[in-house]
Amino acid sequence: MKLRGTLIGFTAILMWSLLALMTAASGSVPPFQMNAMTFAIGSLPGLVLLAIKPERIKLLKQPAKVWIIGIAGLFGYHFLYFTALRNAPAVEAGLIAYLWPLLIVVGSAFLPGERLRWYHVAGALAGLCGTIAIVSRNGVSFDQSYLLGYGAALLCAFTWSGYSLLTRSFDRVSTDVVTGFCLSTSLLSLVCHLALETTVWPASGGEWAAVVGLGLLPVGAAFYAWDYGVKNGDIQVIGAASYAAPLLSTLILLASGFAEPSWRILIACVLITGGAVLAAKEMIKPKRKAAEAPAE
Repeated sequence: MKLRGTLIGFTAILMWSLLALMTAASGSVPPFQMNAMTFAIGSLPGLVLLAIKPERIKLLKQPAKVWIIGIAGLFGYHFLYFTALRNAPAVEAGLIAYLWPLLIVVGSAFLPGERLRWYHVAGALAGLCGTIAIVSRNGVSFDQSYLLGYGAALLCAFTWSGYSLLTRSFDRVSTDVVTGFCLSTSLLSLVCHLALETTVWPASGGEWAAVVGLGLLPVGAAFYAWDYGVKNGDIQVIGAASYAAPLLSTLILLASGFAEPSWRILIACVLITGGAVLAAKEMIKPKRKAAEAPAE
């Protein structure tokens, strides 16, 4: 069960690696409008399932704290992320925001039944170094004039890591509830779009296909898979492996001709892959059970 949950959690990371490519192919749709559209699409598989099996609707009846944490996690993360990008350079904001896998690994020590080992932290730190190698191609320089953006990015990291860790504590809550989180996030994003942005629709069939792809995978199915993974899998391994998302994203952009290969990417491959393997040490090679004491 734990292995299955971990592998399903990995699929969320794989889908998030498509985010940059699909976003680049989606045209000039403003961020909150994109959120409203893609989260609405992302809720469709859950709505279809509820229509086919209406008895599952009762699973949406959850305590208020579950809904508050779920909506704050999905909408809050994206709101803070876009705020960070609007008020600080993308490289620095992205680096700070991508502290969330490390925060998940370290924070997991406070979860019931979890023990934080040195190789979990070492693996997450190696992944962080690999991510820095990827996103800091033009250097990193933190400027005090961007403190609002840096602060939003840091809150962004704490928001997603906090959501993921708290989701683990709601392991009896059905993943069906993510459908409601997606719908709520779509509506709140629509409000922000109408208040802050000018509407821009995709200009071609290819751009519409990219928007639909975003809604079905990185901004849709990925959140269902993540919810199931952090509830049922090894959250420490999933957290450390999350640093593979920017690496895989870069490799996909390379294969698609949107980026150029470099030694920096090779170094990042070694750090992130090695870090993930190190963090998963216990899963790959479990400790042998101590021999049973001989009967007297």
